[in-house]
Amino acid sequence: MQAYVLTRYGDASAMELRDVPEPAPSDGEMLIRVRAAGLNPIDYKIRDGKMRLLNRLDLPMVAGSELSGVVDRIGAGVTRFAVGDRVFARVDKTRLGAYAPFVVVDETLVAKMPKALDFADAAGLPLAGLTALQALRDELAVTAGDRVFISGGAGGVGTLAIQLAVWMGAKVATTASPRGEELVRSLGAETVIDYRTQKFEDLLVDYDGAFDLTGGQDLMNSFAILKRGGKTVSIAGVPDATTARVDLGAGPLVTAVLWAASAKIRREARRRGAGYRYMFMHPSGEDLGLLADLVDKGKLKTVSDRVFPFEQIAEAFAYLEQGHAKGKVVVQM
Repeated sequence: MQAYVLTRYGDASAMELRDVPEPAPSDGEMLIRVRAAGLNPIDYKIRDGKMRLLNRLDLPMVAGSELSGVVDRIGAGVTRFAVGDRVFARVDKTRLGAYAPFVVVDETLVAKMPKALDFADAAGLPLAGLTALQALRDELAVTAGDRVFISGGAGGVGTLAIQLAVWMGAKVATTASPRGEELVRSLGAETVIDYRTQKFEDLLVDYDGAFDLTGGQDLMNSFAILKRGGKTVSIAGVPDATTARVDLGAGPLVTAVLWAASAKIRREARRRGAGYRYMFMHPSGEDLGLLADLVDKGKLKTVSDRVFPFEQIAEAFAYLEQGHAKGKVVVQM
């Protein structure tokens, strides 16, 4: 079969279409015929080598983090799925494999697709949806009446995070370009700040939490808008020691390196009386089931920017890396 393979760490040329053997499921695993796969910034960060300290891969390997498809074969012990089921998944971070006609995934990481979605829309939901859900529910502990700031609300994670925060009962402020304002308002954002002409730190005050999707100075400024005791959760900043221990199960050396690397951010958070947490989402079939239920109940909708044919996956990545996508970029088999 022909798959999109990460051959080495480097620029765009480090990933290429090449023939690889079809995988076979072991106990507790399923072989899924991939119908569509989502593209994410984490995929090109892995390619660039930015994640090597945190997640060392045995290259070359088939790339890709999320997919939708149909169960083609099941291994011994699989009880929750049958051949022919329409499913979606965020694959194991150490195995990847979504950019291929077939992929093997552990049953615990898979859920049945929302009935309301086609394969292309379902493929863009797992990684961004799990990230948004776990950040808001588990890290920020959002409850009804909270005020939450989400930077970069028109992107793949942001569009889902806005809706999930509203479902949890929060009032949402976000940043967007004029082109993205109508979109984020339609998803439930009450306050929309044009990041090109306005500074959110000059306009917002006493927020309960912030979900940082843009990093850089936006992350540093997010602490200024929080109540004392508020918290910023980031997926675009610098991992900290908690990231190493909780998300990665890393040893003392990596924990110490990330503690030092995040010192400036943690210092600014302390100065503002706020907390800081860089979060890696964890794959979860159970959480995907919750997201699918929300979609089918009309509480959550996916936002797709562009769908490319699989043969044009290099062009799809070039488009994604421009940073202007509104919603998810997907390749379809």
